[in-house]
Amino acid sequence: MSRDEFLANIRRAAQIGRAYRVHSADIAEQVGYVGAEQDLCVAMAEEVNAVGGVATVVADTAAALVRLDEIFTEYQPKSAICWRHALLDDLGLSRFLEEREVAYSAYESWSTESTETYRDTWLAADIGITSTDIAIAETGSLLVASGPGHERVVSLLPPVHVALVARRQIVPDLIDAVSWLREQDADNLASNVTLISGPSKTGDIELQLTTGVHGPGHWYVIVIREPDV
Repeated sequence: MSRDEFLANIRRAAQIGRAYRVHSADIAEQVGYVGAEQDLCVAMAEEVNAVGGVATVVADTAAALVRLDEIFTEYQPKSAICWRHALLDDLGLSRFLEEREVAYSAYESWSTESTETYRDTWLAADIGITSTDIAIAETGSLLVASGPGHERVVSLLPPVHVALVARRQIVPDLIDAVSWLREQDADNLASNVTLISGPSKTGDIELQLTTGVHGPGHWYVIVIREPDV
């Protein structure tokens, strides 16, 4: 693409963008709140699919493992990096990975290895497996507060990210998620809070939308109605 063609594309995109300027208006006090008058599991799954992810609603932890096995069968990962999380423990994730001879690591090993060693482990991982702190049904987003055992690299570096979400973790609206953050006391505040909405996307390469450039190109969310905990 020549310089003139590149600049012409930018001018066209800017012209299109001007059609969508935001205008100020009086806003009612409760406008935009989604509320809880819906099946949050279904709502969450629908929004995840709408933003380019692949969501599945399952009945319980046994069904969640069946779905996870389907994903592993599709991608045949050799290595995984994982969160340390009660829901993943209850699923028996370590045993699941060992049975499939998938090498895996998590916070316990990273905290004892050198920076160079665990950096190589992160970069080589085929799949990242997490839960979430809060899932937002309105937008199909995962709110991830980073910290020991909840490293954001698990959802950022591998080409495939799988998140397992229990019904109790889902809130209806972004407003509810902000309220949850406000409830965390100063000692529990995360150094970084990320909202994940779909696989990685960028439009800065010749103004063409591309997935998987700055993060996972494949994003799966398994929503569990009744985890056995």
